[in-house]
Amino acid sequence: MAAGKKIVLTVINDLNYDQRMIRICTSLAGAGYDVTLVGREHKGSKPLQDKAFRQARLPVGPQDGKLMYLIFWIKLFFYLLTQKADAICAIDLDTILPVYLASVLKRTKRVYDAHELFTELQEVVTRPREKKIWDRIEKFAVPRFPVGYTIGASYAGVFKERYGVDYAIVRNATILRPLSIPEKKEKYILYQGAVNVGRCFEFLIPAMQYVDAPLIICGAGNFYEQAVALSRQYGLEHKITFHGYIPPEQLREYTLKAWAGITLFEAVGPSNRLSMANRFFDYMHSGVPQLCMAYPEYEKVNAEFEIAALIDQPSPETIAAALNRLLQDESYHHRLEQNALKAREKYCWQEEEKTLLGVYRKLWGNAVVAR
Repeated sequence: MAAGKKIVLTVINDLNYDQRMIRICTSLAGAGYDVTLVGREHKGSKPLQDKAFRQARLPVGPQDGKLMYLIFWIKLFFYLLTQKADAICAIDLDTILPVYLASVLKRTKRVYDAHELFTELQEVVTRPREKKIWDRIEKFAVPRFPVGYTIGASYAGVFKERYGVDYAIVRNATILRPLSIPEKKEKYILYQGAVNVGRCFEFLIPAMQYVDAPLIICGAGNFYEQAVALSRQYGLEHKITFHGYIPPEQLREYTLKAWAGITLFEAVGPSNRLSMANRFFDYMHSGVPQLCMAYPEYEKVNAEFEIAALIDQPSPETIAAALNRLLQDESYHHRLEQNALKAREKYCWQEEEKTLLGVYRKLWGNAVVAR
């Protein structure tokens, strides 16, 4: 069924750094689909790296705000109209409207890939006007995407309760690769991923005053400048290093050599509380113990394989205490490290890929395109 089928997947972010989408598109291409991933060209975007699938970027002048969304949606809509596609996949609400409209006009099948509970993100719930707009978009569009998948059981339950859609679970798990844990002469702490509002940098950065180890931050986002300013405010420039976004291959090296990883979210909105972040699996697959919030998805995995130190509430004190135990109690650190090696055998992309491919196989078993 895959032979000759063309799938276009749409995101609003930079294609070079979206590891989940790289994994998804590589798996679909490997299964025989003709895959194109289209995203937005950001200011300072680096050249695209060769992949097993096609890539396209749409230039948009404004870098954020309502005008950015409007221009991107218009460009994406007309781009999709010009593409031959048997299915179009919208990733999050960022791209769902142009995908829906183009799929209706082209009579093309459509799929929804929900990385977030978008309307429940902290940067949305704290802005009532914006939330009202996104709520309307979600209520209109999601029920019209009966086929989809999301990153965890908690998110899938929310979509089922709100809109009656049964979305498959395709976790953000890392590809299982042979692993040899290196000797770690320097005990550094790593944060990888988006430096966004709601990721607890207001607590993590001041906590580093009480932690005898450096912190490396690999990523960028809407809280990046504030995070840099906080490190200056607390006089921690010597202890906290900001690398911005780096290529996945380089990031894997940083992760492999880290002593501990950071997976923290504030539960201002349900999206964070019910999340299951990419970095959770990236640390796991490098045998790196991590500091996590005691939220449902992380608690489930940790009850099966103790791989993380869990905290109930983020504060400089709770974060510093947990990190210091990971740094100072080497028997505890070793136990979490060994458990991560076991967990990675179960929670890996080779298993999640089976569900992903099953979604697309079933897609062409449906004779009618939902309207």
